[in-house]
Amino acid sequence: MKNGKVYPAAITIFGAKGDLTKRKLIPALYNLFTDNHLPPVFTIYCVDYLEVDEVAFKDDLLAGINEFSRNGIADEKKWNDFAARLSYIQGDFLKADTYLCLKGKLDAFEKQNKQNSTRIFYFATAPRFIEIIAEALYQQNLCNRDGLDRIVVEKPFGTDLTSAKKLNRFLGKRFAEKQIYRIDHYLGKEAVQNIMAFRFANYVFEPLWNKKFIDHVQISVAEQVGVGKRGGYYDSSGALRDMIQNHLMQLLCIIAMECPKEYESELIRDAKTRVLKSIRTYSTPQIFKNVIRGQYTAGNIDDAPRQAYRKEDHVLSSSDTETFVAAKLFVDNERWQGVPFFLRTGKSMPIQSSIIVVQFKDSPHKIFKDDIVPNRLIISIQPELEISLLFESKIPGLQMKLKPVEMDFTYQESYTETIPEAYEALLLDVLHGDATLFMRADQVEAAWKVVMPIVDAWKKYPAKELHLYKAGTWGPTASNAILKPYAKEWFRLSSRAEIKGK
Repeated sequence: MKNGKVYPAAITIFGAKGDLTKRKLIPALYNLFTDNHLPPVFTIYCVDYLEVDEVAFKDDLLAGINEFSRNGIADEKKWNDFAARLSYIQGDFLKADTYLCLKGKLDAFEKQNKQNSTRIFYFATAPRFIEIIAEALYQQNLCNRDGLDRIVVEKPFGTDLTSAKKLNRFLGKRFAEKQIYRIDHYLGKEAVQNIMAFRFANYVFEPLWNKKFIDHVQISVAEQVGVGKRGGYYDSSGALRDMIQNHLMQLLCIIAMECPKEYESELIRDAKTRVLKSIRTYSTPQIFKNVIRGQYTAGNIDDAPRQAYRKEDHVLSSSDTETFVAAKLFVDNERWQGVPFFLRTGKSMPIQSSIIVVQFKDSPHKIFKDDIVPNRLIISIQPELEISLLFESKIPGLQMKLKPVEMDFTYQESYTETIPEAYEALLLDVLHGDATLFMRADQVEAAWKVVMPIVDAWKKYPAKELHLYKAGTWGPTASNAILKPYAKEWFRLSSRAEIKGK
């Protein structure tokens, strides 16, 4: 869409036989189609090097929709309409013939419709193919209209600051920045998008959103899964690169950013970048004091045995790669000076959960002896989409006794609409040319600058203070120490009863 005009869409997915395409991208595009969010005229080209029968390929995609789509089993008629727009292109990413074939199809599509189309090129591939595919698109003039053509690049965007800068320069010489969509699926989650609305559309909280009233913030993303089949990638990455540098750092930005003058993508991305540039840089001794790393050993999750990280496929038996990180960070600006932001993530933990806890300072008016629990705002991203406010209330009766209670907002109880998957929201934004939820080049580099001292310190001292924790636990006990004196332990969402304090 440009200047109100809806263009046909030509969507190309490189890496069409991968899990991302089957589990996320095609189900998301199918749901957008059935909900009438795609343009009336569109086509999807699926490119991969494997030689497969197109009917079998489409059957496999249908199986992915039936298994992974939020809407369940696909409607036969709608699927047939959707599948008619799908084409498989067998081609090697390294060979020019692949892109010449794609170019012919794209040109024919536009000629048939007698107008230009919005061209989207999704890199659902291993990172080593990003520059190869980008160069081919550039050489063949497939993505040269900066108002219509876009590329979508999955994380990891670089493996460190140097490689991120190199990749930014490489892409920047071939495409305009507004054509490059660096995708972080966490930013497409409904609950994450709602944080900005919650903060800036409700003035009751904004005056309290600063160092005068907030004691500390906890951002915790716990993963129940281990590394699974990703051992080869993960052992050269680790939790710091895989989760902290992107997902958790972006959540921190949304919590800490200043209110932009208007809801406009560049103003919002400017505000997030300023947060990243304000995060305090640690020396090596400070890193080992304020950042805890861990690795899971054998344990049990849901009564099922989980092997140790070092026993996982494609993981070195002597690996020092971290599967858990807990960090205390400070945003050194006027709003947040002195307020710690605690970030935690780990694999093979008891449950899958993503929560943000904003802990307010204790009441200065202690006239009640049992007024002992400070106000707390809990934003649950998963497993439940919920926002809760903890406050003190009088217990019914003849005596003045207090008890902490919670006011809850839950999506399930408040809305009848189904919640779109993150990739649905993000793909629709790419179609509309809205980059609000995507990382800009300077944001990526600013985030890497925050974590690079940690990466370098761990590289210099690979075995120093690597804390082991059993699979099925909440990580090494040493991670609780960095919370003091602000909290005794990390807030965790073991069940709905626990968030209620029952």
